[in-house]
Amino acid sequence: MSTTMTNQRIIYSNTDGTVAVIIPAESVELALKDVPAGLAYEIVTTDEVPSDRYFRGAWVLGDCCIEHDLGKCKEIGHDKRRVQRAEEFRPFDEVIAKQIPGADAVAAEAARQEIRDRYSDVQEAIDAAADPDSIKAALEVTP
Repeated sequence: MSTTMTNQRIIYSNTDGTVAVIIPAESVELALKDVPAGLAYEIVTTDEVPSDRYFRGAWVLGDCCIEHDLGKCKEIGHDKRRVQRAEEFRPFDEVIAKQIPGADAVAAEAARQEIRDRYSDVQEAIDAAADPDSIKAALEVTP
């Protein structure tokens, strides 16, 4: 007798520690062939797989379910922080690097320092975060 796949997933830990999620196309039994030989797996419901994929790269298998590795969440958060900061720096970097006539390089550098200060606070908040939601909140920076 075949189990329907409507609300079931197969999860397992890859050799690099990341979590793989298999969504069965037909049945769980048929999908089990896709689990690499020798790796332990769990059959879970869709409710047991986090719907928020923001920190997908930090998922690890706990005793029974998918959990977040806080250290990996912080690494992801810092990567996202750096990208955000670089995006905010971009217009001011061009003013300074290209020495655009008529552009105020002093004002551009002051704006860059303001961005540095703001993202220093974000960095500290990420480092102090006790859970993934706190990291996400820290990244909600407004210019």
